Amino acid sequence: MNDTRALAAQALADVALRGTSLREAMEKKAPLLRDPRDRALMMALLSDGARWWLRFDAALDRLLDKPLRRKEPEVHALLVLGLVQLEILQLQDYAAVAATVEATRALQRPRLAGLVNAVLRRWQREREQLLAALDTQPQTRYAMPTWLTKSFAADWPAQQEAVLADSNREPPLMLRANRRRVAREALLEQFHAEGYEAHPHPWLADGIVLPHSTDVTRMPGFAQGLFAVQDGAAQIAADVADIRHGQRVLDACAAPGGKACHLLERADIELTALEFDAKRATRIRQNLDRLGLRAEICVGDAGEPAQWWNGQPFDRILIDAPCSATGVLRRRPDVRLHRRASDIEALVTQQRRILAALWPLLAPGGRLVYITCSLLRVENEAVVDGFFAARNDAKEAPMQLPVGQAAAAGWQILPGDGDLDGMYYAVFERC
Repeated sequence: MNDTRALAAQALADVALRGTSLREAMEKKAPLLRDPRDRALMMALLSDGARWWLRFDAALDRLLDKPLRRKEPEVHALLVLGLVQLEILQLQDYAAVAATVEATRALQRPRLAGLVNAVLRRWQREREQLLAALDTQPQTRYAMPTWLTKSFAADWPAQQEAVLADSNREPPLMLRANRRRVAREALLEQFHAEGYEAHPHPWLADGIVLPHSTDVTRMPGFAQGLFAVQDGAAQIAADVADIRHGQRVLDACAAPGGKACHLLERADIELTALEFDAKRATRIRQNLDRLGLRAEICVGDAGEPAQWWNGQPFDRILIDAPCSATGVLRRRPDVRLHRRASDIEALVTQQRRILAALWPLLAPGGRLVYITCSLLRVENEAVVDGFFAARNDAKEAPMQLPVGQAAAAGWQILPGDGDLDGMYYAVFERC
């Protein structure tokens, strides 16, 4: 089957109803489409389908007499995509409806083609009333689970609406110039010569910003390792780590290796990239190889150093802690479908465990950077405050960034601050 919308519907059903990650779904279906334009459309459908599922899934409850989620999950997902085409991608009404109906047949559900047509036509007739009803609750206005809208309201009451809205906006594409191989200005000249709209980030020394996503593998310099994809919020790690030549550095929870590679691009250091998941650790190696960098890759539990540590202290430790990923919803829209409120307690326990286990590995005078891509205070300020309360050999390294705000002993960037992803940083030095 090579019907773009039908493939997207199958993938979206896997993501929204069966727990498959968006990345896995894209990697499975994209190779089935030969035309790059079809692949781009499928990825746009799938990404926006995941992003807006909770809004249009609720809309279908108003449009259908009997739900289709269980008996016909792919057709249900196709209807969500039909509404995405009309409301988010704003494709021409006739083309969007006709193509979606045809996709029903490609899914080998021809008997439901009439129903799909009727539902989408009814949406068009009753659109204003239906949108007004969906907008009455933040859960359906912003397509966010109830527990998350409540968490944002509790943690960021003054910024809740902005956080919800910015978590749904298309993020820019941010790249990181590999200064080992090219100067940022020279790389920008290559991009401009090939017709790419790109400009240097105003305060990130290696950052490059493109207004829209594109296939980076086709950009000049990708195969040569001249750049990597990395959001600006993550690029901050190399600045606050304040690394120097000759230091021993540990990047814990390192996959896919973006921060580790950035550190290696900045200085001649001895770096260990630690990752619990052996499969994800292979991505670190792939990124190192493409960028022409070298590091020791170690598979192990950051909370159990005895399994992998050789006893030599580190001058710098980065902990990119496992977290709720609530700060990167605009870039990973499927997180809102898969993360549960019940997950948070276990994540906090893991964060505290890793922080406590790795602190003794830091040399006196060394620096530890604690990072999450979470907006939840319980994963950020509460973890940091608890750490300080239990230590008498740690001091805060003051930090201030051009965007975001102070948060306990750290710094919180909210989604959209400086057009960056949401991320939390705290920096400690060992006395």
